[in-house]
Amino acid sequence: MTATRGEPAIRVLSLGAGVQSSVLLLLAASGRIPRPDVAVFADTQWEPAAVYRHLQRLRPIAEQAGIELVTVSAGNIRTDATDPESRFASMPMFTLGPQGQRGMARRQCTSQYKINCIKREVRRRLGYVHPVRVPAGVHAVMQVGISLDEIGRARDSDVRYMVNSFPLLDMAWRREDCVRHLEANGLPDTPRSSCVGCPYHDDAFWHDLKVNSPEEWQQAVEFDHAIRHGSARANANGHPLRGQFFLHASRVPLDEVVLRPKAKQPYLGGCGPFACASGVSASEGVA
Repeated sequence: MTATRGEPAIRVLSLGAGVQSSVLLLLAASGRIPRPDVAVFADTQWEPAAVYRHLQRLRPIAEQAGIELVTVSAGNIRTDATDPESRFASMPMFTLGPQGQRGMARRQCTSQYKINCIKREVRRRLGYVHPVRVPAGVHAVMQVGISLDEIGRARDSDVRYMVNSFPLLDMAWRREDCVRHLEANGLPDTPRSSCVGCPYHDDAFWHDLKVNSPEEWQQAVEFDHAIRHGSARANANGHPLRGQFFLHASRVPLDEVVLRPKAKQPYLGGCGPFACASGVSASEGVA
């Protein structure tokens, strides 16, 4: 599954700081896969605290291996949605129409807050900042953490100057292999990467957040109420939502939902830049 297009100018690891991408960093640090020049963490500024703590554990691993670890960001996704002066990229909210129609909003958040940030960083490192055209043949190899059980999320890049590679697929590793490797290297509690207020969370996540991270739970509850009629900017411009937005699939306010976490919940995946938890590729974005 590794795409090739001549010798890359640089090699970049897409670091979501979840299970699969953390394993890629460990494998690169130990020389089991090609070492990237840089690992890029795209920060929505509303990841769970556990993700930021884990990222700090990864920094010395990267530093010791000579891998630069950088953070890029397009802003705070939570405050952007509630700020009437900010343009907000749509999150995949659960919708309830005026006549009770049930649906989901478009997912643009991954592109704006993750993919486009990484593309800008790659262009900068290649020496061709947008809108300067990247010459044919000049490209970066992007190492993406997708394991064999998530092979349906693997996609080619939508721009010529980035060639996606999938080392875990080349190694035929599944998520359980990744977990074992993390455990063997002292990182058994590696979290799932995603925004605190991501609508793709299951009841197990929401229940854990409510019990163990009450401050973040309260942020999610307040956010859920704040976006009920659309983004603050849309409402300020006189374009309230026709219907309602909800974070929970039940289309009930989050603090009123009866959470029913299952003992064995299927793994939904994290929100990596190139493979969102929806299971749908999010490769769209600026060139």
